[in-house]
Amino acid sequence: MSDLMLPTYFLSHGGGPWPFMLDQYGGRYDRLLASLQDIPRQIGTTPRAVLVVTAHWEGPQFLLSSGAQPGMIYDYSGFPAHTYELHYPAPGEPALAARVKALLDGAGQAASLDERRGYDHGTFSVLYPIYPAADVPVVQLSLKHGYDALTHVQAGRALAPLRDEGVLIIGSGLSYHNLRQFGPGGGHASQQFDSWLRETMALAPAERLAQLLRWSEAPAARQAHPYEDHLLPLMVALGAAEQEAAATVYHEDDFFGALAVTSFRFGAPAAPDLPADP
Repeated sequence: MSDLMLPTYFLSHGGGPWPFMLDQYGGRYDRLLASLQDIPRQIGTTPRAVLVVTAHWEGPQFLLSSGAQPGMIYDYSGFPAHTYELHYPAPGEPALAARVKALLDGAGQAASLDERRGYDHGTFSVLYPIYPAADVPVVQLSLKHGYDALTHVQAGRALAPLRDEGVLIIGSGLSYHNLRQFGPGGGHASQQFDSWLRETMALAPAERLAQLLRWSEAPAARQAHPYEDHLLPLMVALGAAEQEAAATVYHEDDFFGALAVTSFRFGAPAAPDLPADP
C-alpha cells in the first residue's frame, strides 16, 4: 500500500434522512453519527472525490451519475415536510464518472453514464455527516440487476486504482435490511447474521471472500436480507481492497431497540483507530 492509497468503506447508512432529524430521534443515531464524523480523521486527508456505491440505485448494467450539479432524490416516505426540501449541494465530477466507466468497461463490466441522476438518501445520509460543507465532489455507482455477489466483487477489483488517485470508495447499504422486521421483531435474526458477518470479516482474505460469496448460507441470512440490495455495496468495497484487513468502525446491537448493525473499513487508516466505546 502506498502512502496515498485510501481505504474503502462499507457504511450502514441508517433510515431515510436521519441526519436532518436528530432532534426527533432522541440520541438513537448518536453512535452512527460519531462513526461517520470520524472518517476524515481516519483517512488523514481530504479526498479529491468520493465514489458512493448506493443500495438505492440499480440497472441492467452498472450506472454512474455523471452530472456536474446533481439534484436530489427523496426516496423515502412518511417523513416531515422539511426532509423533502433538503439539498446536499456537493458537485458531481463528470471526468471521474468517465474514468470509472472506463475501468469497469475494461474489466468486462459494462457501465453507462446518467447525467440526470440525483443524490439518493443512501448517498447524502452518509456524506452529510462526513463532509457537511458538501465541498468534495461525488459520483454515484449503481448496483447491477441480478444481485450477483461475485459480479460486484469484480467491479470493486476494477475500481481499486482509484484509491491511488485520491478517490474515497464508499459502499452505502445496511448490514441488516428487513423493513418488515425493523425493530424488536428482527432482533434475533439481525444478531445472528451480524455475528456471522463480523466473524467473516476477520478471516484471511481468500476465506473471507469465499464465505461472503456464500452469504445466503449464513445464519438468518434471508431474514436479515430478503433482498440483498443493501448488502451488495459491501462486495464492491471489499473487492477494491480485497487483500487488506477489515476493521469494524461502527457497531451497535440495540439499533431501533434490538437490531445489530455494523460498518467496516478495508485497509489501514492514516491515523490510529480510537479505542472502542466501553
